[in-house]
Amino acid sequence: MIRTIYRYFNLHDGEDEKQRVLENVVCNISFRGANLWILACAIVIASVGLNVNSTAVIIGAMLISPLMGPIVGAGFALGTYDFELLKKSGKNLLVATLVSLFVSFLYFLLSPFKDADSELLARTSPNIYDVLIAFFGGLVGVIAITRVEKGNPIPGVAIATALMPPLCTAGYGLAIGNFSYFGGALYLYTINCFFICISTFFIVKFLKYPKVKFVNAKREKYITRTITWLIVIMLVPSFYLAYVLLQEKKFTQQVDLFVQNEFSRKGYTLIYQKTQFNSRPKKLEFAFLDKRFSQTELRDLKNSLSDYEMNGVDLLIRQDSTDLKEDILAEISRQSQNISEKDITIQNLRNELSGYKFGDKGLIEEINILFPNLQPFSLGKQLTYINPDSSFNEVVLLYNGQKDVDEMGIQKLKDWLKIKLPKERVNVVKASFIE
Repeated sequence: MIRTIYRYFNLHDGEDEKQRVLENVVCNISFRGANLWILACAIVIASVGLNVNSTAVIIGAMLISPLMGPIVGAGFALGTYDFELLKKSGKNLLVATLVSLFVSFLYFLLSPFKDADSELLARTSPNIYDVLIAFFGGLVGVIAITRVEKGNPIPGVAIATALMPPLCTAGYGLAIGNFSYFGGALYLYTINCFFICISTFFIVKFLKYPKVKFVNAKREKYITRTITWLIVIMLVPSFYLAYVLLQEKKFTQQVDLFVQNEFSRKGYTLIYQKTQFNSRPKKLEFAFLDKRFSQTELRDLKNSLSDYEMNGVDLLIRQDSTDLKEDILAEISRQSQNISEKDITIQNLRNELSGYKFGDKGLIEEINILFPNLQPFSLGKQLTYINPDSSFNEVVLLYNGQKDVDEMGIQKLKDWLKIKLPKERVNVVKASFIE
């Protein structure tokens, strides 16, 4: 029975020659010439996909991206204690990362559309699921690489591990000056790289790839010790990071459950919520539309936190309308800073257009009644240039003059318009081109 199960899960079955696998891994590490151009084009495609919020375009960019190469190479280097391969992988990964950041930064800097849509925002805050996807995606990728028949997993791994979108989002954060987006996206990219590398290391050790042999025993001992420490330095923080992200996810779920049971089901309208997981102690802040809690109710709410595994969490219900108003206004102010350049440009154009548009229909009707011989006429605002350093806006009435309008009538019209529009310069001009 055990042998039968072993045969089903035996990774050595269908395994390619180890030397050939290593040669393929080394070939895919380098980022020069065609590989670098492919990477740059893939980054542009991914950036466009994020910019227009198109999942299909982003997937296409991930499929053609060669970013997995140096990360898998680093995992193989750690597993075989190949220090030269590790240096080469690290150098090429750094080059690829910097080129990707520069290309995405340049694209978003030149792009007129800078809205942060859902595809962009999804890459600014990593969670435990990103760790799991990177780790198990990396496992699938390296298992496929070590097979004689590579099969279909490689494209799927490129999509699942999602190395491109975080890099493009980091470039977007740089382009708009939002370092919170930049840091979050780069953090997610680093997590993906680390856990793909770690999963590769585990498979390489499991398949018993041979260590690199050294002529000098002393150098072999030094390199073995150095890489062992690198493995420890990578593994310990990575597991701690996974644990912290898991705890954050659990905390968020408990907060949602607390809000649902204690507030939403009781009909309290929540208008403000702030969760601080990384503070010591953890903090929850809420404010409600019309509910005011008594001291007894507040005490009961704080005591109920233990029922949701949130012992020691500081609960603050904002009931001071002045403070709450200031917080809401501050939040609105922060959000207003994220208004896209497109929206600002549209608003500026509208403001500029309103300066030339004349929409007083009542005034036009009065002119038709008081000066019937004036028709047809045109009334609007225009900018009059005197010289390069002097100009002014004025209301101009252009009339056809097909019917007789004497000078006294025109002067009367000017005087009447000046009374009706006391804050405007007024000019009446005969223009025979009006038809």
